[in-house]
Order: sequence, then structure tokens, then C-alpha cells
Amino acid sequence: MTTSKTNPREPHSLPYYITDPTPLPSHIPSVPEIGATSAPLLSASYFIGARCAPFNEDFMLCRSQSRSGEIDCLKEGRRVTRCAISVLDDINKNCQAEFRKHWGCLENENHDLSRCRLDEAPLNACVAKFLNLTKVIPNSDGTPINDYETPSFFKNKVKAKYEQ
Repeated sequence: MTTSKTNPREPHSLPYYITDPTPLPSHIPSVPEIGATSAPLLSASYFIGARCAPFNEDFMLCRSQSRSGEIDCLKEGRRVTRCAISVLDDINKNCQAEFRKHWGCLENENHDLSRCRLDEAPLNACVAKFLNLTKVIPNSDGTPINDYETPSFFKNKVKAKYEQ
């Protein structure tokens, strides 16, 4: 390895992992890690949000009322994690082919949801059928995304383009 003129030190990269060996208190239940990468989490995010909303709200309320932040809210945070794991397990059990196809598209398209709409529609339909969870856009009128003939943002774009 060569050194630069401005920095005479040899470059090095050592893997440092900081772990705290202190066990968690006994009143906080253990929970496994989710074990999913960003594409499957993005693909399932609306369904996780739909099923886990009460747990998420409890966690966020705890964090806002806590003086020490997340430390006091570990129990609530673990409930959120368990809920997310249950959603992913249910999607994998009932809609595995559609789920893999959608998150694979997200992985290949740099997580751009708009490029994976053709793979998203069968996933949304399968999850609605088997898990009774619908993809609803936050702060919208509450209509599931699958019930729109043409998304409203697309209608507005087309309308604006032809009104010029």
C-alpha cells in the first residue's frame, strides 16, 4: 500500500464491533432480529404498518414521554419487532411467490416503487385475500390502492399535460 503526500500513515481497516455484554433486564422479553434486507421490508412496509399500527403508536408515545429515549421503551419496541416478524412470516406462508417477485423487482430497480407496479398488484391482491390487509396510502381518503382504476397522481399528470 502506498501513502499519500498529505497523510503519511498507512491506511488500514480493522473490523471493530462494539457489543455490550450486559444482559437485558429480566422484565424485557427477548425477541429475534427480523433478518430481512431493505427490499423485503419496503415491499411489506404498508402491510406491517396496517397490522402493527397500535404497537407502533404505543412505542412512539413511550418515546415522546420518556426522559431517556429508547431505553425506557425496549418492551414496546420488542412488541413492534414481533409484530413485523409475524407479518413477514404470514406473507411468506401465504403469498411467497408474489412477495419474492415484488421485492426482487425492488432490489433490481433501486427500490423505486413506481417501476414495480406490475409486480405489486398481485402481491396486494394476495395479501388482501389471505391476510385481510390492504395497502392504503397514508393521509388519503382511505381507499385501498388496488381499488383505484388509475392512480390520482397519474390522472393529474395526464390532465395537466393535455390542458396546456
